[in-house]
Amino acid sequence: MPLLRGVGTVAFALAFGLAAARGATVTITPTAIDDVFANPGMGWQTFHHTKLNDPNNADISSAAAYYRFYWRDLEPADGQLDFAMLDQLLADCHQAGQRLSFRVMCVGTDNRDIHCPPWLRDLGCRGFTFRYGNANHDTWCPDWEDPLFQERHHRLLAALAARYDGHPDVDTVDMGTVGLWGEWHMSGTKVPMPRPETALMFIDWYRELFAKTPKVMLIGPLEGLKHAVAHGCGWRADCLGDMGGFSATWNHMRDMYPHQLVKAEAGDAWKTAPVAWETCWDMRKWVDEGWDVHAIFDYALQCHGSYLNNKSAPIPDGAQPEIDRLLRKLGYRLVLKRAEHDDRAAAGARLTVRTAWENVGVAPPYHEFVLALRLRDAAQNMVIQTTTTSIRGWLPGAHEAEFAADLPAGLKAGDYTLSLGVVAPGGRVPVVRLAIAGRDEEGWYPLGGVRVE
Repeated sequence: MPLLRGVGTVAFALAFGLAAARGATVTITPTAIDDVFANPGMGWQTFHHTKLNDPNNADISSAAAYYRFYWRDLEPADGQLDFAMLDQLLADCHQAGQRLSFRVMCVGTDNRDIHCPPWLRDLGCRGFTFRYGNANHDTWCPDWEDPLFQERHHRLLAALAARYDGHPDVDTVDMGTVGLWGEWHMSGTKVPMPRPETALMFIDWYRELFAKTPKVMLIGPLEGLKHAVAHGCGWRADCLGDMGGFSATWNHMRDMYPHQLVKAEAGDAWKTAPVAWETCWDMRKWVDEGWDVHAIFDYALQCHGSYLNNKSAPIPDGAQPEIDRLLRKLGYRLVLKRAEHDDRAAAGARLTVRTAWENVGVAPPYHEFVLALRLRDAAQNMVIQTTTTSIRGWLPGAHEAEFAADLPAGLKAGDYTLSLGVVAPGGRVPVVRLAIAGRDEEGWYPLGGVRVE
């Protein structure tokens, strides 16, 4: 498939460094593609696996991994966090080409009787015991109002933020802490939830400590959700697809999500922070119940979702086309529509590039990625210039960007190929794929030839 659909005043061969008339403008109109691919800060999430060891989703494009941690596993001894475990996980995610999203939890329903560190209870932290469902043992839950719980938990979050807030391999922080599995409810128990002012205090901890990292709040607690999105957080819902699995007269898709978003005034939260989905059960349940997978995914897109987590469960037969359709719209997807630049530049002078784009996804990029230019001569020597033009916050629709690179004063005269890439700030390697043809093996997109004089 050709890179250029049309070249304004310069022949197609100019893109490969051939000379043109002095003062000409190189204009290219790249060809959009329909390929499914992964980009950082969005997309299909593997669950408690990286893409390299996911038993069921390894063939699905993914740049996102989602993990949940109980407090006791993060801080096995008082004041001694297991950073080695987290650092290794981040290294594994990096190797897999993914970024990590995570949640911290304080109580669950597995076969352990305590999910906070046992030392917290031993220090005298108040708590409650409950027996969940058909379990044959009691489970201990901390009292969210206890000053000891609050002091130690704040210390935990502060230590995590000091090390990982803004980390290049951290994607989002899922604000947990409260309730079963960090889901902000204690359903099926008689354990009281924290007072409203205490719940908002926990949310503010996350907001203030993880100031550099996009954050999502569970959709369930109305006042907490309203507070979080009013202060720049996104939201997360963990029962996408429920069309009646809990009740014949009530379901999340019809009776909870649309109304909760209106009441919380969260309808525009996606413009500044991500929306993350987790499937209810997993997609196999949807198919077994005869629920409309196409319509469910459409709702996820209508809410401007950026992530979908199917718990790394097996994919039902015949569902892959719907997943591919979803992934072509989920999050951001950037198409370079046009690029223009002069065909000649002087060493030490400024080379300006004018571009037109379209984000054909349903959400903007929430991380700081910037446009970069690469000049490469016939001997494959490279000069890479990072600009300050960021794609962060590019909403769905059209965008224009004019940016420039100051060519080194000592740049050797000759013919160069100019290419564009999207890199991390200060980076030299493209990290974001564009939905256009022509990407080279290093992730750059040729823009045409430049004669340096």
